[in-house]
Amino acid sequence: MIEPEESSRSRRTFIKNALAGAAGTLMAGIDKHSAHDYIGAQEKRPGSNVSQLGLSEASQLVRNKKVSPVELTHECLSRIERLNPKLNAFITVTADSALAEARQAEGEIQHDGWRGPLHGIPIALKDLVDTAGVRTTGGSGVFKDRVPTEDAEIVRRLKAAGAVFLGKLNLHEFAYGGSSATSYFGPVHNPWNLDYSPGGSSGGSAAAVAAQLCYGAIGSDTGGSIRQPAGYCGVVGLKPTYGRVSTSGVIPLSWSLDHLGPMARSATDAALMLQAIAGYDAQDTASVDVPVPNYAATIAVATSSLRLGIPRAYFYEALHPEIQAAMEAALAVLKKLTGTQRDIAPLATNGTYSSVMDPYVTILRAEAYAYHKEYVSKSPELYQAQTLKRIQAGADVTASAYIQSRQQLEQVRRSVARVFETVDLLITPTACVPSFAIADLLADPNTLREKELLTLRNNMLGLPTVSIPCGFTRADLPIGMQITGPPGGEATVLRLAYAYEQASEWRKHKPNLG
Repeated sequence: MIEPEESSRSRRTFIKNALAGAAGTLMAGIDKHSAHDYIGAQEKRPGSNVSQLGLSEASQLVRNKKVSPVELTHECLSRIERLNPKLNAFITVTADSALAEARQAEGEIQHDGWRGPLHGIPIALKDLVDTAGVRTTGGSGVFKDRVPTEDAEIVRRLKAAGAVFLGKLNLHEFAYGGSSATSYFGPVHNPWNLDYSPGGSSGGSAAAVAAQLCYGAIGSDTGGSIRQPAGYCGVVGLKPTYGRVSTSGVIPLSWSLDHLGPMARSATDAALMLQAIAGYDAQDTASVDVPVPNYAATIAVATSSLRLGIPRAYFYEALHPEIQAAMEAALAVLKKLTGTQRDIAPLATNGTYSSVMDPYVTILRAEAYAYHKEYVSKSPELYQAQTLKRIQAGADVTASAYIQSRQQLEQVRRSVARVFETVDLLITPTACVPSFAIADLLADPNTLREKELLTLRNNMLGLPTVSIPCGFTRADLPIGMQITGPPGGEATVLRLAYAYEQASEWRKHKPNLG
């Protein structure tokens, strides 16, 4: 929903107020004639295409003072007002504070106080990231009125970078699902076809980026929930190494498996966002204290020496024919861009990667139940039925089963690192089947989880992985490809993603929402 602060204003008043704020900050830095010209230019551009720009492109224009952060924010808010009723991507839109932040950024930049690539750039947050003074619901009736008093660590970092916050994005309730069809606030719709799921649980984040409602978004990934919705919505989704980005101040699904990461329109955009949010956080016990490289500085470095591994077992099994065809075409492109490409043995030490699903499920269920136990006992009726069922399944996990699964988790994460002694990156499909229609997902609650699991690749390994567009189905729904690197290998992952983007046309396609 759009908060009452802006929902009843006319478009003309909305533009006038936004421009007045921009003019106020500009007057100190330029003469009256220039300010008049600037405001006139903005008044002529309410239908301009600045919303079509990528984050990196918009950032450069802002830095060079050719586009105002207020204009970018207005364009995003205008699109949200027009398109969110169709998409249901946003739960809360913070229009007034976003415009205030944009005006502040405008003033700072005009006085040569540019903080970096995210300064003045409108982004949005998955609604499980705590924001002081703005409700954080987790997509659930349990927290529908919850207003945190402190920002999550990732929000503090984004604020320090000067980002403009547009609001909070819809998701699968408490991130416990892979479709974004189960939410107290209703299902999220895919911008490429409103009848279809955008994937989940970060469905609102992916849909908002794809529909140009924001220049980037934050998603979370416990079982594939950054990468899968990115694949289904034709955007870039980066799951960093486990512990690379702090999850402090974020509603957890599973502490041992949760990741936060950027969702954007290109690999470069994702790199710029990761730069701002990566780094050690002493408050997060999973945080890794290692240097953060300059991701954007190396993104265009040649990829000709990279060795690619193709783990056919598990990841390429039972692929939908159209996804299989898209992947083979993508592999052919990658072969020209890199040094070597070869099939490799199964990633699991026992020869069956799918076997790691058992400890994954055990850990997920146990830790989700541990967080929700008190809420479930007090107010079970406030949960969506399917979410409640999934959470309650964790009550049956024994302490010994959980401990054993945690041990297996550590063993798998250590053993898989050896794969990267002979290859630099792994290439896999983002999902093995195309997106489902929302009606099909909701038709039979008993088969919903089964269908969701078909679309997800579990997250046991904790490795940095990016999903990038690599094709379309015959029904014009996007297909994603994953690039995975060794622990801490985000820079290399992004390099190949960037090279593939330059060699293909997929990321240039945008949904037609009228």
